[in-house]
Amino acid sequence: MKPLLRRLRHDLFATPADGLITLVLLGMIGAGGWAFLHWAFRQARWAVIQANSTLFAVGRYPIEQQWRLWLLTTLLAAATGLIWGLLRSHPRPDRGGQLWPRNDRLAVAVLLALSLVVPGALGFAPALVGRWLAIGLLLVLMRWLAGRFGPALPPALKRWLPVGLPILYLLGMVLIGGGFGLVAVSSSEWGGLVLTLLEATFAILLCFPLGVLLALGRRSDLPLLRWGSVLYIEFIRGAPLITLLFLGQNMIGFLLPGGLAPERVWRAAWVLTLFAAAYLAEAVRSGLSAVPRGQLEAARSLGMSTIQAFITVVMPQALRVALPSMVGQFISLLQDTTLLSLIGLMELLGTARTVMANPAFLGRNAEVYFTLAVLFWCCCAALGLGSRALERRLDPASLARSG
Repeated sequence: MKPLLRRLRHDLFATPADGLITLVLLGMIGAGGWAFLHWAFRQARWAVIQANSTLFAVGRYPIEQQWRLWLLTTLLAAATGLIWGLLRSHPRPDRGGQLWPRNDRLAVAVLLALSLVVPGALGFAPALVGRWLAIGLLLVLMRWLAGRFGPALPPALKRWLPVGLPILYLLGMVLIGGGFGLVAVSSSEWGGLVLTLLEATFAILLCFPLGVLLALGRRSDLPLLRWGSVLYIEFIRGAPLITLLFLGQNMIGFLLPGGLAPERVWRAAWVLTLFAAAYLAEAVRSGLSAVPRGQLEAARSLGMSTIQAFITVVMPQALRVALPSMVGQFISLLQDTTLLSLIGLMELLGTARTVMANPAFLGRNAEVYFTLAVLFWCCCAALGLGSRALERRLDPASLARSG
């Protein structure tokens, strides 16, 4: 206890000026926190969230087919726990060799508390609360199994595990849209958080390889390939996203025959993908510029071809350098999905506007916008935490210690 008090005194009250600034900031934080708690527990009317929770989550998705979304959520929770456990399956010396470091134990406690408390506090049915709690427990169980038995998995299997993510994504698309003999659900009925995450994940998965190819094309010695990449990147970066969204919604229908033109949801997804790929290409190019040219020459001197040297030597180093910028672009892409409401798609913000237009919930804007802010923050925080964990895992000093 005394070391903690000494540290607080040194950090917050080292000088009279530091102490005054600390007291002022604590007062401002306390006043703001008290005002927020008073609003949240005394003034806010959360019935608008309870009554429209399904609409916020899945939009107008048919009630009798929502079991597909629960199945997909269960699969995603299992995959998340598996990835989390595999990342922790090789304890690093800087964590004291623990498979369950303090941050992980805290994350599990928060996860289970949210799965149990939040649905119950909003007045959801006990069956729904039980489902969320079961999904949270499944994630923790997969985390424990992967962390415990991950080191025993064959290396070849570990190399192929990332392939399971695109497969899971395709399976999710089949479940949502209708496949394997299931009833087809039109994309016009998708909405809410499901549509937001669908658009964002589609763009994230596809913009990464496109961005890498554009970055390599911009550094190519072939003039046509280099200038084509430059023109594409500069055009996309110079046009506002909302302009491209309107252009994609209107022009694709004229340029392609009626039977080949994709639905409006997929038009928007492709525009987001092509838009993000241009920015991602610049992030990857900065990573490639940070790798010394001697790395490529050294790999060539060992007998590797240029392609092999790029794939095994240069590109891993470049992606590690560009990782923070890429994740920042992914977070911005997730936030940019709010623009889809301007083109008539019922994503999360579009659903919120529909709810606030209901005469029964007039004046409840603060509750709705606060809920949206929390949902977006949770998604962005998950991307940020995953990025930092991956950065620590790929840090050369950490790899040397674990090796």
